[in-house]
Amino acid sequence: MRLICAKGAGGSFFVPCPEKNGGINMGLAELFILAVGLSMDAFAVSICKGVCLKKASLGQSAIVGAYFGIFQALMPIIGYFLGTGFADKIERYDHWVAFVLLLILGGKMFIESFKKEDVERDAACNDRDELKFTKMLVLAIATSIDALAVGITLAFLKVNIWAAASFIGVTTFIISAAGVKIGHVFGEKYTNKAELAGGLILMGIGVKIVLEHLGVINF
Repeated sequence: MRLICAKGAGGSFFVPCPEKNGGINMGLAELFILAVGLSMDAFAVSICKGVCLKKASLGQSAIVGAYFGIFQALMPIIGYFLGTGFADKIERYDHWVAFVLLLILGGKMFIESFKKEDVERDAACNDRDELKFTKMLVLAIATSIDALAVGITLAFLKVNIWAAASFIGVTTFIISAAGVKIGHVFGEKYTNKAELAGGLILMGIGVKIVLEHLGVINF
């Protein structure tokens, strides 16, 4: 199933795209994979929050998930409307732009997964006031910057940005809330693996977009 390809933010989220429509199509399964990839930074920080919290209650998990989920939903919307300003002008090359952006973002996450020290994780794990508003706000913004760039990519994909952003936000909320519990039970052993997986997912989506445009694959 394909998301509707109508330009702008209008259209129904689950209506198939016309065959002769311009732009790049994105299916629901691909959007889910993208949402999971974007949420991996937040997931890694959430694990650290779980390590630091004494109880890691359901309410605390929900608070952490809400911070990350809201900003992961907000940033793509901002990026989308920034991208729509020039999407039509470079429509012939939109697949390459999407590929490069996703490759850069995925590569960044991939490289960071091998680093022993991470500023975002240190900030999360060294703070005694774990759920303090200013601290959580900084972490939420820091982990959602990549979603801003992805929002620009979504402008080229011609998706319904409101539905897509909501989907990304809800996915991040669930994964981040789960990350708090996982961190509380198992510790930090999965933080690097999460970022590694997220990087590979974003790069994989970028490669798929180009291969589909070139006619190598057709999903």
